[in-house]
Amino acid sequence: MKAGTRHTLFDTAEGRRLREIAVGTPWRKWGPYLAERQWGTVREDYSTDGDAWGFFPFAHARSRAYRWGEDGIAGFCDEAMRWCLGVALWNGKDAILKERLFGLGNAQGNHGEDVKEAYHFVDATPTHSYQKMVYRYPQSAFPYEDLLSVNKARSRQEPEFELADTGVFARRRYFDVTVEYAKADYDDILMLVSIENASDEPAHLHVLPQLWARNTWSWAGTADRPRLREDGDGDVLALRPGKKTRRLSVEDAAQWLFCENNTNTPLLFGVDASGPFKDGINDFIVAGRRDAVSATGEGSKVAAHVDVELPGHGRASIRLRWRPDGVAPRPFAEFDTILAARRDEADEFYVALQAGMPNADARKVHRQALAGLLWSKQAYLFDIPIWLDGDPAQPAPPRERRGGRNADWSHLNNADVISMPDTWEYPWYAAWDLAFHCVSLALVDPAFAKDQLVLLTREWFMHPNGQMPAYEWMFGDVNPPVHAWAALRVYEMDRDRTGVADTAFLERVLHKLLLNFTWWVNRKDTGGRNLFQGGFLGLDNISPFNRSDPLPDGMSIDQSDGTAWMAMYALNLMRISIELAMTNSVYEDIATKFFEHFLSIAGAMADVGGTGQGLWNDEDGFFYDTLKMEDGRIAPIRLRSMVGLIPIFAVEVLDQRVFEKLPGFTRRLHWFLKYRPHLAQLVSQWTEPGVGERHLLSLLRGHRLKSLLRRALDETEFLSDYGIRSLSKMHAIEPYRLDHRGMKLEVPYTPGEAMSGLFGGNSNWRGPIWMPVNFLLIDALRKFHGYFGPEFTVECPVGSGRDMNLSEVADELSHRLSRLFLRGSEGHRPALAAETRGGAVVGDHLLFHEYFHGDSGRGLGSSHQTGWTALIANLLARGE
Repeated sequence: MKAGTRHTLFDTAEGRRLREIAVGTPWRKWGPYLAERQWGTVREDYSTDGDAWGFFPFAHARSRAYRWGEDGIAGFCDEAMRWCLGVALWNGKDAILKERLFGLGNAQGNHGEDVKEAYHFVDATPTHSYQKMVYRYPQSAFPYEDLLSVNKARSRQEPEFELADTGVFARRRYFDVTVEYAKADYDDILMLVSIENASDEPAHLHVLPQLWARNTWSWAGTADRPRLREDGDGDVLALRPGKKTRRLSVEDAAQWLFCENNTNTPLLFGVDASGPFKDGINDFIVAGRRDAVSATGEGSKVAAHVDVELPGHGRASIRLRWRPDGVAPRPFAEFDTILAARRDEADEFYVALQAGMPNADARKVHRQALAGLLWSKQAYLFDIPIWLDGDPAQPAPPRERRGGRNADWSHLNNADVISMPDTWEYPWYAAWDLAFHCVSLALVDPAFAKDQLVLLTREWFMHPNGQMPAYEWMFGDVNPPVHAWAALRVYEMDRDRTGVADTAFLERVLHKLLLNFTWWVNRKDTGGRNLFQGGFLGLDNISPFNRSDPLPDGMSIDQSDGTAWMAMYALNLMRISIELAMTNSVYEDIATKFFEHFLSIAGAMADVGGTGQGLWNDEDGFFYDTLKMEDGRIAPIRLRSMVGLIPIFAVEVLDQRVFEKLPGFTRRLHWFLKYRPHLAQLVSQWTEPGVGERHLLSLLRGHRLKSLLRRALDETEFLSDYGIRSLSKMHAIEPYRLDHRGMKLEVPYTPGEAMSGLFGGNSNWRGPIWMPVNFLLIDALRKFHGYFGPEFTVECPVGSGRDMNLSEVADELSHRLSRLFLRGSEGHRPALAAETRGGAVVGDHLLFHEYFHGDSGRGLGSSHQTGWTALIANLLARGE
């Protein structure tokens, strides 16, 4: 954050709302917490075989009540998802109402699961006082079957078949539907739906803003349920037992259509039951079935049906207000004034936040990246014991679940608003994704970022054995341990913003991370040698074989990345302990513990199992995983990948300030260095008169760092125009081959998704650029620069004849990453090269992909995974 931003940000209206949250005003109670997809999730899977996509497919979503969540287009709901707002559309040609986003299940797409829609999260404030998104809806029939059949028929070697490729946006025959939310008060919500006919011809659209209650009654068999009821004033009252009544108003004449948010069991399962059902409004609009909706003017789901006739390039708008009963008796008298004020306040907030960012295009990217991140906060409900045991009013789940997915996470009971990677492909949290999200969220709402980091360590998330839940598909999988790094980063950003060091936050996180670190030591260092393993370490598909599976012939693997992640973790926990020890000397002992842990890990990497051979390869100047053969021989897996660069991330600098403030820690550090000389030689240190003593804690001395950077900064290897690739491009010419006793494996460089189906899904680590590991590399280089200073230089790019110090190298990598999104000299954004065709991109709005093509920078993977890709906002905030 730029100097001087702190005070101006607090002085904005949005800044004041953030301060009011701290004293009890629940500005975050309502937000964009509703997913674009609930079908096909693990939560809704009650199958025998764990086939989540098959058990609850898209075709069931309009007719079947969800157990654990809800979904909708442009959704807005309260933090417990009791009441949900969204918008439904019908162009008169589709076979179904457009109520939720369509996409392909994992087995249906030639590159795995994928949303097949055109939509953009355009703007958002951290209290959700203002939110804006745009959805592009074809005027011809939505090509559901074409998207499914063409993608299913294509091979992994062919590109995905996207919505724009079907031609439905040709001749601009589409509607742009913009949905804006603004808060008059924390629980008084204004909703504006604006429709634009982009074509030259007149067009007709049915617009149905919807309100519904999440189904909580079908599972417990209770008679008490929320009710929506039309009153005599043309409004809808929302009643919930024991809660205050709320009111929904629509400004112009609309037809209120009611149904129940209940499963249509006659349609789906042949079980007799009386309606109306969840799909009643769909059947009324699309099929003209008047008996499909309530005849009594009440239900648990309601839509305000508005017919919109638009001339060519015509516009229309629909205004709604959702508020406590008795508030704003003339709901639309000041509607436009309030909405305009919230828009202006959002502008005011971002002007203050972006002070010192002169580039207008960079400001646009920065703001939209944060908007996507804020729109991806989701209400997440999942009680594993109930999911395993079943509900009183429902059939018991199959017994096979007891030995299946997540069965050993019976403590987990989540009911929280959580930052998600995205709202369609990943409408669930992931532990290491969330750590990066928090570093970006801290730009706008450090209090929420801190709460999120604490949340994942709470007893209803963290396993009693100390493991953090990885992600919904398999909570027991292993993510890289970056939580401590993120906590420290967020703490520092918050301190710089507020001028107050929140050591209580650090202390809470540290106590739980001590348990997690111990879990890693006990579970992932199988030989007790300070060498760590893990299958899904963020690099699941970068090895020649699946590291989650046992290796043949008694072989085992020592992982450069797994061990380096743990070295980084130890240093992060040491730095947190040092920060706390500045005001509480008790933490000096813990700082010493992690100093010793780090040196033990560094020693193990230097000498694997006392063999005299480490994970570092002098011939190549690179770190490699090593295979331990059945006869005890050790062989490096000489695949040049991100696995060998991750050791750079483990770096901390101890300076004179630490030694002066913490005499106990200093004394024990010196003792350790004196009496463990084989480990002391791993620590670079110097003493300078007037400056004092400094120690570099790293897995690398200066010459090894330069060797690694010669690979990383070589454009024929890792360095792309758009950042660091995950695999060296040299493997395009020389694919890595492993041939051992009949096991023949090959890894070529692939700048996009890998062609190998070995790992399922995308197999997507074979060359693309990933924002989080690039960000960690930049972060580490700045720390190294803090130790070595400006005289320590490397050639960048290799072969250019241009020397840079490490801070300048970090700047160069930041510039290259920024090029993904910023308009180039020809006006194009490389990341959006594929999405600009055929009308898939709405206006000048952006998409923030999961990862990027290693050569062209084209966005790949999940197209809306702002998540960790929002780190671009942090880089742009530095002016890089």
